[in-house]
Order: sequence, then C-alpha cells, then structure tokens
Amino acid sequence: MPSFDEVLKEAGEFGRFQKRVFFLLCQTGITFSFLFTNVVFLGQAPDNYWCRIPGAAELSERCGWTLEEERNFTVLPLRLGNGSSRGECKRLDVVWDTLVSCTSPLTHYGNHSTGNLPLATCHDNWVYKQPHSSIVSEYNLVCGNAWMLDLSQAILNLGFLAGAFTLGYAADRYGRILIYLLSCLGVGICGIIVAFAPNFTVFLIFRFLQGVFGKGTWMTCYVIVTEIVGSDQRIVGIVIQMFFTLGIMILPGIAYLIPTWQGIQLATSLPNFLFLLYYWVVPESPRWLLTRKKGEKALKIMHNIAKHNGKYLSPHYSEITISNEEVSNPSFLDLVRTPRMRKNTLILMYAWFTSALIYQGLVMRLGIIGGNLYLDFFISGAVELPAALLILVTIDRIGRRLPFGIGNIVAGIACLITAFLPEDIPWLKTTVATLGRLGITIAFEIVYLVNIELYPTTLRNFGVSLCSSLCDLGGIIAPFLLFRLAAIWLELPLIIFSILAVVCGVLVLLLPETKGISLPETVEDVEQLSSDFGKCGKKRKHQDTNSYI
Repeated sequence: MPSFDEVLKEAGEFGRFQKRVFFLLCQTGITFSFLFTNVVFLGQAPDNYWCRIPGAAELSERCGWTLEEERNFTVLPLRLGNGSSRGECKRLDVVWDTLVSCTSPLTHYGNHSTGNLPLATCHDNWVYKQPHSSIVSEYNLVCGNAWMLDLSQAILNLGFLAGAFTLGYAADRYGRILIYLLSCLGVGICGIIVAFAPNFTVFLIFRFLQGVFGKGTWMTCYVIVTEIVGSDQRIVGIVIQMFFTLGIMILPGIAYLIPTWQGIQLATSLPNFLFLLYYWVVPESPRWLLTRKKGEKALKIMHNIAKHNGKYLSPHYSEITISNEEVSNPSFLDLVRTPRMRKNTLILMYAWFTSALIYQGLVMRLGIIGGNLYLDFFISGAVELPAALLILVTIDRIGRRLPFGIGNIVAGIACLITAFLPEDIPWLKTTVATLGRLGITIAFEIVYLVNIELYPTTLRNFGVSLCSSLCDLGGIIAPFLLFRLAAIWLELPLIIFSILAVVCGVLVLLLPETKGISLPETVEDVEQLSSDFGKCGKKRKHQDTNSYI
C-alpha cells in the first residue's frame, strides 16, 4: 500500500493543477498585506486643522466666512499672542455670539490683547479642510486622542493573535479550505462595516474581527499550498510571501488614486469576496483528509490532481497508507509533550517573536525620515524583493537552517554596527541598517517554511498558528520598545535588536534540516526527523498503518 508521498509523486508533485492552485492562493498574500499595512494610509495625519471656538460655526454662517477666513480669525490671533500654539490643540477661551463683529470678532472683548486672552484645551470641535481623508479626521484622533491611532493597529494585531489560536485550531479540526473560505467572507464583511463605522468604538470592534479573519486567510492558504506539493517544491511558500511584498508595493498606488479612507478601506477589503469562488477550484488538503480518516475523499482528489497534471495513477493506487496515530483535538500540550517537539516549538516561538520585533522596529526606524509617503512606502516594499530572491537561490542548495541562522546573525551584526556609526555619515548608517533589514526579512520568510515542515499533519495548522501568534505579540511590543528605549539613548533599541537576533541565529541552528524531506505525518515522524537530522523523509520507520479505499 503506497504512502501519500508516493501517490503524490505519481500524480505530479508540482504539475498544472498545483500551479493553478498556487497562483490563486498567492493572491491572498496581496490582500493580507493590504490589511497588515493599510493603517499607514488610513491614518494619515491631516495637513491642516484647527480647534473651532464655540459659536464660530454660527458666526461663520452669518458672516459668510470661508473656512480659510474662519481659520484666520481663530488661529492668527492665537499665534500672535502665543507663538508656541498653532491652534490645533489649544483655542482662545472665548465664545462668539451674535454681538461679535464679522470684521473684528475679538474687539468684542474690550482692551484685552490677544496675549492676555485665556486659552483652553480643545477636546472636540476640530475643523479639517479634508474631513474624510483619514480616520484621524473622521474620529478626531488628534492632540490628546492621538494615541488612539496606535490603539487601532494594536487592536488589529490582537485580532491576528486571536485568529492564530481560534482559526488555527478550527482549520486542523474542520478542514483547511472551509476555514479559508469562511475567513475570506469574514474579512470582506468586517471590512465593509469598518468603512462605514458610525463611531470609533464600532471601528475598533470590527477591525479586531477583520484581524481575526485575516490571519485565518493567510495562515490557512499557506498551509494548503505546502501540503499539496512535493518536498522539493515547498519553497513555493517563499514565493507566496513575495506576493505579500507585491501587495505592499501596490498599496501606495491605491491610496494615491483614492482620496478618502473609506474608499481605501473598501478597495483593500472587497477583493476578499472574489476568493469565495475558490470553492469550485481549490480542493481540501488530501493530507488533512487522511489524518481525519477520510481516505476515500483524499484518493478522489489525488485522481483529480493526476488527471489535470496529465498523469495516470496505477490501478494498485486504490488505497493510501495513513498513520495509525489517534486523531484528537489539538492543544498546546501536543506541541510540547515530547522532547523534540518541545525543543522545536520553543525555538520557533522565539524566532517568530524576534523576527517580528526586529523587522517592525527597523521599518519604523527607517520610516522616521521625511519625504514622499507614497514613494517611500513603495521603496520599502521593493527592498524586500532581494531577500526573497536570495532565499530562492540558496534554500534548495544549502538547506533551510544555514540561511535562517545567517539571516538573523547578519541582522544582529548590522544593528550593532549601525548603533556605533557616527551621525555625520547618515548614508552609511542607512545602508547598514538596510542590510540589517534584508537579513531579518530573510529570517522572517524562512520561519514560515520551517515552521510548516517541522510539524505533523495532525498539528500543522494549529502549530503554525500558535507559533506565529508570537509574531503578533512582537508587533504589538515593537513600537513601545523602540520609542521608550530611544528616549534613553537613540541607538539603544539597535543594541537590543542585535542581542535578540544573534541569539535567535544560534538557536535556529539547533533545529533539524528539512531540505528535501517529506512532510511529517505524525509526532513520531517529527521525533525521528529531529534525531536523524533529516533522514526521516528518505527512510521512514516501519509503523502500523490503516488504509482507506
């Protein structure tokens, strides 16, 4: 009775069928990158706004003022009297009523000079020249409320975290494609509600839910692709991440063409509904079906794959061998119960956390320079392409562990050098910091692939989702770590990044090499893989099996 990998080899490990499914699911990387980064454009700071004096709206209507004239009467006296105030967070503590002159409204207050008029903190009633250009102007996220913009991104990351646990578990229990399709539907619906949220509370609630479903689409599509191809083609997981980079490069073009945040939100959310059409073209993972004792359905899918690939399964391929391992609802204990699984899990969790923390920290550090937001954002995405190309060139020649470790170590060394370079050669500091980002991007992309290859089918989606949840935790911590430590010493965050990256680089070298091996089906396979450092995929240990016709 043949094993699944033997049947897959006969049906075609990366034929026309897999290429079609791969290309379709890669589009998920584009839409997920939109969700992951669109806050940069949804939350653009308004160029021109001020705090309106009570009664100014009525007076402006009576006097026929334009917004610019109202602003001059409101802000100009404030600047003359208090040069440190721009009229954004402070206003004159006066009330304009019907007795106020249209030409000189402040003369109503007698001989007081503008410098002697009291000031009041503005809590609401801001005026924006473009009131619907971003969520900042839509929900008044300025001055004392500015922290709420950071909260909106933290809430999204919390959604990613919740999605990693809930939908990762659901995909292992109920199936990859079902959870993928439900997640796509959820992202689309929540995205529409976010675009038309009547207040900031509703915005946050459905942005959180969009994060939950968004994580479901990204992680599940990644697992589906790697489970239907042969061991030599699993670097397609790296190519999926190139589509994530492509999305980063496309997003500034969308934001440039659409002037309102609602339009950007809809343009980046609605494409998820198109993925519902995959119900008719993307099958359930046959590996997962076998672990759920549904061998008949798995065999039917394999015959369909062979047909589309122009192959023919031999008549004796009427049964597929699966392990006798009992299938139960996955839990964290399953990931740490055995020694090798425990070591892999702890190292991978640290690698996810470190990669996300350093990656986002370096992005924010390079992003503090001024310039054209749309062009800078495009370039920041383009910088990631060489990382993916280096991985594609090296990963099947020298394996996973070495590039994984070197990427982290290079990032750590680059951060350390950047911290001590003199300020009078900024181009060199930027170049070395960019090299650090290149290194951590390589590590960040490889951790996806290695994570999938080190878990058995029964725990794969749950294991990947759980470990990658540390990525979301790193994303939440990154801005606080960066800015708080920078307040002590500007380069202190780079020292911390350096230590974290070098330690990670050493730890990942303790993981087993997964180049060219079959995906493990059981925990026992993982234990054998780890102890033999990659020989399991070439020669499997004999074990009791069941077969399904």
